[in-house]
Amino acid sequence: MKYTAIMVAMAASTMLGGTLPAFADTNLKVYVSSQHQPQLWRKALDQYEAKHPGVKVTIETGGNTSEAQAQYLNTVMSAKDPSLDVLILDVIRPAQFAAAGWTSSFGAKDMSAYLPAYAEANTVGGKVVALPAFADSMFLYYRKDLLDKYGIQPPKTWDELKAAAKKITEGEHNPDLQGLSFQGKAIEGAVCTFLLPYWSQGKNLVENGKLTYDMTAATKSLELWKSFVDDGTAKKNIAEVATDDTRKEFQAGNVVFAVNWSYAWAQSQGKDSAVAGKVGVARLPAMTGGTQATCLGGWEWGVSAYSTHQDEAKALVEYLSSKDVSKFMAANGSLLPTYPDLYKDADVLKSAPWFANALDVVQTAKPRPVTPRYNEVSEVIRTTVNGVLAGVMTPKDGAAQIEARLKRILR
Repeated sequence: MKYTAIMVAMAASTMLGGTLPAFADTNLKVYVSSQHQPQLWRKALDQYEAKHPGVKVTIETGGNTSEAQAQYLNTVMSAKDPSLDVLILDVIRPAQFAAAGWTSSFGAKDMSAYLPAYAEANTVGGKVVALPAFADSMFLYYRKDLLDKYGIQPPKTWDELKAAAKKITEGEHNPDLQGLSFQGKAIEGAVCTFLLPYWSQGKNLVENGKLTYDMTAATKSLELWKSFVDDGTAKKNIAEVATDDTRKEFQAGNVVFAVNWSYAWAQSQGKDSAVAGKVGVARLPAMTGGTQATCLGGWEWGVSAYSTHQDEAKALVEYLSSKDVSKFMAANGSLLPTYPDLYKDADVLKSAPWFANALDVVQTAKPRPVTPRYNEVSEVIRTTVNGVLAGVMTPKDGAAQIEARLKRILR
């Protein structure tokens, strides 16, 4: 469905929903990641302004990584700065921001319409502290045209991926073509890089707040990623690659396989993409003998505790988290819906057919370790993954370092 038609449907739904809150002469500022299509959120906000003539909403955009966004928001919130009213937060952060007193509660709101993982992520102590913006998980993107050319099926294991990448890159005789791109930079994505094969071996990192670290599985996880560098499947400087670098490289046609989040689909189909119409999406591979696992992502809308427009900001977040907006962002921006029935919606599937198979992946995706000290856990894992990939330490030493540091954090 085109933008105009969806906006009309959204307007009709809003009007059918009853009386609109009357907010006069209110200026709200929404913080949105520059990575998450702020130009599309702007269109949804235009519709909101049209229905609330007294409200004007401006967008402030910020960094391309979860860490950059968190660092900026930590500074703003620590200063009790009232300039931001609504914040987009990585799924790992609502509980942290609520515990710090930085976001306002929505009370005991009914969250049953949302996917359970996001209802849970946004509920702390029985109170809803944020509302879902969009769902996400990691997927394997692949060059469908190249796999078809060489008669290769999407790999189910990392060993199969390595063999497929070798066959294709050798056959193409293109020195710029990488077999695999993933996140090796010391960013949040590198936590998932570590966890994907670790989970695949049936291991968890934290259970009920207690460390359940498996040294052997951790070593094998780090050895797997380092092997991709050593045998040339991935490029030598993969330790410098962040999430959007992977997206850009794949979109430019320089990668056979890529590990990335759902947002990369829309860009890969755009007019500036060298791979438009040539992209396939599948579940991430497993370790040989293991089970396929993926990392739960997603983004949430929070209201700043320091906003001077609490009611107005909460009303805006209710709108941004509505089913109509979720559908609009799915159909126009390929952002995964937070409402399960939208994965079967004809308009959504027309724009992103692969969503038909995405729900099972999202519903079975695993959350990163749940602990109040997650920031420290994340820092340990992502810096160690980066160090191993950069050749600063061996996989065995990296696994031992993770264990020693996590034991100090999660006593």
